[in-house]
Amino acid sequence: MATTTDNGSRTTFMEEVRDAVTARAALLMIGVLALTALFIASYTGAFHSPKPRDVPVAVVAPAQAGGQLTDRLGKLPGSPLDPRTAPSEADAVRQIKERKIDAALVVDPRGSTDKLLLATGSGASLSQAVETVLTRAEKEQKRTVRTQDVAPADPDDARGLSSFYLVIGWCVGGYLCAAILAVSYGARPVNTKRAVIRLGALAVYSVLTGLAGAVVVGPVLGALPGSVAALWGLGALLVFAVGATTFAFQGIAGIIGIGLTILVVVIAGNPSAGGAYPYPLLPDFWRAIGPALPPGAGTWTARSIAYFHGNAVTGPLLVLCAWAVVATVLTLVFASLRKGRETINRSEVVQ
Repeated sequence: MATTTDNGSRTTFMEEVRDAVTARAALLMIGVLALTALFIASYTGAFHSPKPRDVPVAVVAPAQAGGQLTDRLGKLPGSPLDPRTAPSEADAVRQIKERKIDAALVVDPRGSTDKLLLATGSGASLSQAVETVLTRAEKEQKRTVRTQDVAPADPDDARGLSSFYLVIGWCVGGYLCAAILAVSYGARPVNTKRAVIRLGALAVYSVLTGLAGAVVVGPVLGALPGSVAALWGLGALLVFAVGATTFAFQGIAGIIGIGLTILVVVIAGNPSAGGAYPYPLLPDFWRAIGPALPPGAGTWTARSIAYFHGNAVTGPLLVLCAWAVVATVLTLVFASLRKGRETINRSEVVQ
């Protein structure tokens, strides 16, 4: 079948298709298809069957009984718990608040009801999973448990997810800012000076976006407690790290670099961040990569700021700093290399 164009010439249907969908567009569509399949696989793989595995739990009990109970809990089918003894209830509470363990079982040697210390600030799904496992294990010994939340999530923070959503918002802001600059002025900066200007603009944007997120979840909505200043600093660092990573990927692959950021941050990072399901509930692959990616490091830090007095944040903050520094260096290096290639090309033309 042929069609007639405005100037009177005739084109076939296949010629129309090739004109409407270029080879470059077709390749980009294939790339988007691959990202979509990976998105579905990553989120479904991480969330379709959450099961506790090796959850760090303390046992407080008289010496002999405590050793036997720890051994029995460590041998539960599927290894849901990673039990260790604690000398006292106060020490167990301290370890929970320092995020060294996720729960503690305090045995009452004079009765049949034991105390289960939980921290819903780490995520309601994790607390519920631990409670289910220990309630079942205690029932087999004709004992019961009563729970005590030693680091509770705020009543306005449904299931402890506000920190996760806050981090997702900051990550989206980071790569969208970089993407907008790419669409407006080209994916690759033409020289080092332009790269520095882009990084400077991103830094200003990061500070403002970090402040906006901290104020919205804190004073405006009351969805997340904790220091607004600390959350602001976290947000600024996270937004810059993700935005600079997008710049670096663009320096490597041009506009396709945005897709690489989505692969790392959205497809791999979000489901492994420990938000909807904390790390002990995730399959091994997602549990392994989560702490090393910006969403995971950001979610852990935001929860620590909100519910654990800022404890256990050194490692995650170093992860975010590493992403920011390495991405900044790569952005400048690729901009310098691009300038060098253009200088060589111009000199060849002159000759």
